[in-house]
Amino acid sequence: MHLLLGFLIALVVGLTGIGGGSFTVPALLLIIGLPAGEAVGTAFVFAGVLRLIAAPFYLVDRHVHGRYFRLLLTGAVPGLVCGIVALRILAGVGNSPAIIISLGIVLALTSSVTFLPRIQNHGFAVRNARWLPWLAFPIGLESGFSSAGAGALGTVLLLNYSEMSAPQVVGTDILFGLVLAVIGSAAHWSVGTISTPILLQLLGGGVPGVIVGCLLARKVPAQKLRVVVAAVALLAGLQLVWSGVRALAAHRVPAMAKLDAQVSGAFRP
Repeated sequence: MHLLLGFLIALVVGLTGIGGGSFTVPALLLIIGLPAGEAVGTAFVFAGVLRLIAAPFYLVDRHVHGRYFRLLLTGAVPGLVCGIVALRILAGVGNSPAIIISLGIVLALTSSVTFLPRIQNHGFAVRNARWLPWLAFPIGLESGFSSAGAGALGTVLLLNYSEMSAPQVVGTDILFGLVLAVIGSAAHWSVGTISTPILLQLLGGGVPGVIVGCLLARKVPAQKLRVVVAAVALLAGLQLVWSGVRALAAHRVPAMAKLDAQVSGAFRP
């Protein structure tokens, strides 16, 4: 199961440049049952390795815009640190339903961006490059909290507000996501929130999956595939929200019963 999950997620990343965190975190939480902190940390390392393998395919073809790449990192790295800190604070209370709901909402919102009406302004980045770090800050913030966002939000930003071609957008965003994944992986590794056995099994299927995806990228209509990927990721995010709400309700019932018993006992003669 882990090998198959790794292969399918990596195949999508290789084809479209998105889906690493959006798929991996729900899979680790809902299917494998990892705690939230470990799920995000493991997803960071997994996505980082996938992007490390995919990046040379785009670097060789010079599909990376150096200036935009640097500007995005200037804003995203501080946001990434803030997001990781926020996750650590919430995850410190354990695998609570609140953090599951929060992750589900973040992932669902990220995925839904694909379905919003596009307002294209391809000259925006050329005329207003100084704004790119500020626009990248929330992308880094979301990536730090959920390990998702660098692919979906970064692609939407560059595709609609820069003059780059689609291959350049994907290449720049993959390298951008790679740097965020390396920093995020180091942060999670330092505090031990990574499940090494699960990670190795995911990579066993993921390494061949991302290579196959990159080789097929030129033959598959990536834009149509992104819509399908976003729809599945949106459903996964909503499933996380639903699971968190059910767990929260289940926790409240025993708590209320205990409180009623205590109140009843206090009034007994």
